Amino acid sequence: MEEIEYVKLSTENFCMNSLNNFKRYQKVTRCWRKHNDTYTLTPVSYTEDWSLLELREVAEKILKALCSGNAAFGAVCGGEIIGFALIERESFGSENQYVDLAEFYVSAPFQRKGIGKKLFGLSCGAAKEFGAKKLYISAHSAKESIAAYRSYGCVSALEINRVLAEKEPCDLQLEFDLYK
Repeated sequence: MEEIEYVKLSTENFCMNSLNNFKRYQKVTRCWRKHNDTYTLTPVSYTEDWSLLELREVAEKILKALCSGNAAFGAVCGGEIIGFALIERESFGSENQYVDLAEFYVSAPFQRKGIGKKLFGLSCGAAKEFGAKKLYISAHSAKESIAAYRSYGCVSALEINRVLAEKEPCDLQLEFDLYK
């Protein structure tokens, strides 16, 4: 595998076409679902597979976020973005302790190679720079996604961001203590 470079994204090195070759593909067979106040792995069957239009919508979201002072990072291999993270700087929570990890993906062919862990670390650094105490994640409930977040040290969020939870009701609301 070619060397992977981790870069802070900006409007200078990221554009609407930057994700055109990104592979957001995941065959989901089990998800965490809440039943009687307890989360259990539940059989499901669907595939996440973003179209070019969806990739460009995410790229547009990142560009708008960058223009608003948020932070984003990319993992680049062979000139292509193979992983990315977007951290929104606006704080929330009872003590303004959280900032949101709004986007966090690694291209399917590059998963399970430590790329997500490195991007997560960069995201935590940006969250600290924004003055946060915790990183908030509204996480896809697929077994593999939650396992990755748990391996980074994420736990169930002590406070729930209702806007994010209502936007994606099947997501698990997680947090990561930046100073633990």
